[in-house]
Amino acid sequence: MRWVDFVWLVYSIFFFIDPIGRHSAIAWIHFALFYAVFLAIYTTMVMAHNRWLGRAALIAMAVLGLWYTPANPGAMGVIIYAAAFLPFLFERIAVVIPLLITLCAAMLLEGWLLHLTPWSWGICLLIALVVGCTNMIFAMQKRAAQKLGLAHEEIAHLAKVAERERIARDLHDVLGHTLSVVVLKSELAGRLFDRDPQRARTEIKEVEQIARTALGEVREAIRGYRAEGLAAEIDRAHRTLEAAGVTLECEAKPPKLRAAEETVLSLIVREAVTNIVRHAQASRCRFEFERNEAGTSLIVEDDGRGGVRQEGNGLRGMRERVESLGGHLRIDSAHGTRLVIELPQSLPEQA
Repeated sequence: MRWVDFVWLVYSIFFFIDPIGRHSAIAWIHFALFYAVFLAIYTTMVMAHNRWLGRAALIAMAVLGLWYTPANPGAMGVIIYAAAFLPFLFERIAVVIPLLITLCAAMLLEGWLLHLTPWSWGICLLIALVVGCTNMIFAMQKRAAQKLGLAHEEIAHLAKVAERERIARDLHDVLGHTLSVVVLKSELAGRLFDRDPQRARTEIKEVEQIARTALGEVREAIRGYRAEGLAAEIDRAHRTLEAAGVTLECEAKPPKLRAAEETVLSLIVREAVTNIVRHAQASRCRFEFERNEAGTSLIVEDDGRGGVRQEGNGLRGMRERVESLGGHLRIDSAHGTRLVIELPQSLPEQA
């Protein structure tokens, strides 16, 4: 309930002038009935959560004022209350203005028919116009503020959703790659345990180190940044592919990139290597970087079996990351798999 709206009832004091001047018990009884109905209608307009109920109460308020004015000229002020609530119960200005004019015309007509003094109905008419027009502005500002608040809530909600999706993609990329390497090296250590125990112990130590590194990467993924960069990711890819028996060729060094671009390309390299180790059955893999006036491109291709028919979570995550920077990702898996990532040219980050 908005208690401040009931403060405006103080102006209903003008309704009491006529019965006070009459000194009639009958007049007071009639006035008491009128005022009780007025308060009930006013409370309904203030508290109504249903727009149509509020509009019905507004119509009842206007009718009450027009009906009781012949018995109490001060009751013409009831129509002022109706004019004050009008802009808050009807949103469209094209509806509010004609209704406000209709209320004022009804006041003018009743004042003329009842032969009221021009100053009495003229003041009420002027107040109704001023209050109605002023509240029209306030109502528009209130609705604009409400829409702005809803927009901010929607932006905050979308930001939370985007952050959850980012964390999900990062965890998929980090854990998917790391667990693949752990499985690969564990299998290798198992095969070497009898033939070359020293090499097997080395592989197990690497598994331990990879697991510790992965723990830190998971924490970084949740915080939303990567500290090592693209060069470190390529070095990790080289070791992972070598352990899987895949030869890596990297043409040109990674170019200098913005942090967001470097993070995206690092995660794409990681996911691509994971897919090669898991599914491609490849013997060779090639990374190619190129930077020109149009932007930055990365090509990842292998000589594996190809045949990518639909995008899984990994490829979908790649595409979403690239598109978030305004780039494009293409996949060709007719002969092996070829990923082409193109990022547009962007302004350098400010220090």
